[in-house]
Amino acid sequence: MALLNILEFPDPRLRTVAKQISNVTGKIANLADDMLETMYAAPGIGLAASQVNVHLRMLVVDVSADNTSPLVLINPQIIAREGEITTNEGCLSIPGFYEPVFRAEKIEVSAVDREGNPFTLAAEDLLAVCIQHEMDHLEGKLFVDYISPIKRQLIRKRLLRQQKQRD
Repeated sequence: MALLNILEFPDPRLRTVAKQISNVTGKIANLADDMLETMYAAPGIGLAASQVNVHLRMLVVDVSADNTSPLVLINPQIIAREGEITTNEGCLSIPGFYEPVFRAEKIEVSAVDREGNPFTLAAEDLLAVCIQHEMDHLEGKLFVDYISPIKRQLIRKRLLRQQKQRD
């Protein structure tokens, strides 16, 4: 397994729409393992392949307190939504910033697992929010797209300044 580099906003590669995975191979399973390792090390509760510059429709999540419930969703699709919830969202690609975002409180998602088996999953609260957040990445969307343009620009400027200081 290997730690992957996480792209940071405003990197334009984060705006790339991910492509369907036509065949779940060992390479895809290895990518899932690397993504989980990267997510746990960051530390985070979700990571989309787009965030590590692999523009394929795959995400990993684990909202358990002890990192014991990893989920791999390949080609995920939301097939039902219910209710509404507002949470302060953060993102590994936008480190240090949290903003309120409206999401569906409950979702049902269909996907394929790391062995290529289709499944459906009912998720609510934090898990539902996390899956929706990561699925946005697969569409080239970020949680800052849900906030005011002024706040988004302020975050962009601060992150660019921080990135210059690191380089």
